[in-house]
Amino acid sequence: MSESRFLGQIANLAAEVAERDKHISVLSQTVMERDKQIETLQATHTVERLEALRLSAWAQKIDQHPFRHGTKKYLLKFAKTCYRRLPINSATKFKLKNRWTSLLHFYHGNGVSASHLTQAKKVNRQYPSDKPLPANLAALIKGDSVHSRRDFLIFSIIDWHFRIQRPQQLSKYLAKSGKRTFFFSNHFIDATQPGYAIERLDSVDELYQIKLHVAGAPAIYFSPPTRHHLAMIEQGMVQFLMDFAVISSVSIVQHAYWYPLVTRLPNSLRIYDCMDHHEGFGNVPEKLIEIEKKMLRESDLVVVTSTWLENYACNYNRNCTVIRNASEFDHFAAPPPECFSDSRGSKIIGYYGAIAEWFDLDLIRGIAQAEPDALILLVGNDTIAAAEVVKTIPNIVFTGEVPYHRLPYYLHAFDVCLLPFRVSPLTLATNPVKVYEYLAAGKPVVCTDLPEIAQFGDLVYRAATHDSFIRIVSNCLHSVTAVDNTVFQQRQEFAREQTWNHRVSTLTEAIQAISLPKISIVVLTYNNLELTKLCLNSLLHWSDYPSIEVIVVDNASTDGTPDYLRELQQKEPIVQLVLNEQNHGFAKGNNIGLRTATGDFLVVLNNDTIVTPGWLLTMLRHLQADPTIGLIGAVTNNIGNEAKIEIAYQGPDEMLPAAFTYTTAHIGQHRLLRTAAFFCVMIPRKVFEQVGLLDENFGRGFFEDDDYCRRIERLGLRIACAEDVFIHHHLSASFNKIHDAEKRALFEKNKAYYESKWGKWEPHEYRHK
Repeated sequence: MSESRFLGQIANLAAEVAERDKHISVLSQTVMERDKQIETLQATHTVERLEALRLSAWAQKIDQHPFRHGTKKYLLKFAKTCYRRLPINSATKFKLKNRWTSLLHFYHGNGVSASHLTQAKKVNRQYPSDKPLPANLAALIKGDSVHSRRDFLIFSIIDWHFRIQRPQQLSKYLAKSGKRTFFFSNHFIDATQPGYAIERLDSVDELYQIKLHVAGAPAIYFSPPTRHHLAMIEQGMVQFLMDFAVISSVSIVQHAYWYPLVTRLPNSLRIYDCMDHHEGFGNVPEKLIEIEKKMLRESDLVVVTSTWLENYACNYNRNCTVIRNASEFDHFAAPPPECFSDSRGSKIIGYYGAIAEWFDLDLIRGIAQAEPDALILLVGNDTIAAAEVVKTIPNIVFTGEVPYHRLPYYLHAFDVCLLPFRVSPLTLATNPVKVYEYLAAGKPVVCTDLPEIAQFGDLVYRAATHDSFIRIVSNCLHSVTAVDNTVFQQRQEFAREQTWNHRVSTLTEAIQAISLPKISIVVLTYNNLELTKLCLNSLLHWSDYPSIEVIVVDNASTDGTPDYLRELQQKEPIVQLVLNEQNHGFAKGNNIGLRTATGDFLVVLNNDTIVTPGWLLTMLRHLQADPTIGLIGAVTNNIGNEAKIEIAYQGPDEMLPAAFTYTTAHIGQHRLLRTAAFFCVMIPRKVFEQVGLLDENFGRGFFEDDDYCRRIERLGLRIACAEDVFIHHHLSASFNKIHDAEKRALFEKNKAYYESKWGKWEPHEYRHK
């Protein structure tokens, strides 16, 4: 072919592609216009129905909203018609279909509102009391569907639709076990505004893939998130948390890129699922390695896949457990209706998986030369141009990447299965998934002698050298005997007990056994029984923390409070009770509780408060993240300093959604205060031991919190207020029963005492509006 003719064909092809791009653009524009029309139609619907669907568009609500569902069906039909009539080939159509996958999932009832796919919502949303609450937030006030149930957030190293591996398998079987599971893809959507797209992955189980909006759609493998990218990711995450009312979660992190985000998530357990020795890849940036080591140190639990990784991780974290890889036994055990066969009838020596830098191509060449009559079938993505290197060897065949569901088609054709890995820092730490899958099919397996292969015992052949590896392969290929039937069953029986379902059960048990710092909560009571009930009920229901003790100190109440507390103590083993025979005042009463406390962190909580979901763990995270903070409080509706925020609600039922909306919009944020009011504060024990007890000279109350904050400052530590923790505060329930003159005299007396210690008292500031 002449050069000019060749260039002419290229030009024609380019013209065709340009024309098809125009068609794609027309379709995209048409769909967008239809989307706008539907939004206009929906705007005429009742405000109440739109608000009820704002955060949840599940299929089960179709019957309640026939008009909305009808418009969805119409738009879907229109899009399908346009798609079918496009004058483009199937490959281009497939690419176009992928582009609109998230939108199509929405129209099938498997997603959330279309605004997530195109634009960001306002983060700091408020819900007026005269409108119905969105369904997910309304569930917060019931508590039956969300209490003590943690959602699983999988921050993955790959996309769901990439090669099926550990990230997808763990997610799938977590969802099958009844956990609401969200799989965060490493593929971002290139957008200028924060947001996310969602894809429902299972029609029965609650399993979803989330793709966050990030400008430029950066790859996670080459650098940590920039400040701008992290801000976009965080804002998209805020939208997601609000839309799905995620009040309690387990974050399973599989790549260091995600960790700066995860450290800001409220009320979330942090698990690092360490699948590989990332430094062993040799091309991981040092900044990501630094983040990984920080993640190793700080995670509540480190899960590793091999003994080598366990020894490595235990240098950083004592909470470490081995959960190896596994197989989806039923997928691999039975031969499919049709299997691969060689046209020459050759026996097949097979491998499937990535063909990358750890793949021993020299060993494969040696096997091919030793067994020229056998077919060496290599199934998987070739990233090292191995096919080009061995193209002159006729009995080595590469298939390229094949989908997960097609693997049994090849596997059951293998006479011998291979794991031909080079020995390197990376492979020494590897627990290979494919060996479990090979064994599920009952196949003979020959592996490089790596540490993790020892766990398979005699079920897998190991070879330390190329010569021994080749010899074992030849023996397996030519010595099929009746004994193999017994060995076949032994291989399958082993694999049957090593499934992803088993691994998820082990993971769930490990999460339940996580050892978190013990927190002691001291609640001082004096009359106001109804407020005390609200406080303790909320504390026991919403703390969502595995290691707490509640120490209730009663200052000689006369309204039935002691009887109520005795009854509560009988029902709740975490409650300890101290009944004082006289009213010792605020400082001494709390000191009695603080002396009893055994926790690593101590909380002083007024009995005229109502706590909100996940308050304890979220508050603790601030102290863990910043050792310069000596004491931290919460934002509230009612207090005499800048911890007071503007928030509107009518009663406890509206309080929880309103608080959730505010705190979620401020995830990971705190602000410094001069003084934290002691309606709710947390202090590390090591700080408490340096500062000591509250000054009992302040008697019944006033200024003891100011004094304590000055004592903390004297240690060079700071006072903070967690913006992502809200505590409802009735304010001065006990003091309001004191006559104004008596209250004023007490105030002036304690002020004078405070000033004798610290100089002129500075009145508390209020938050600037």
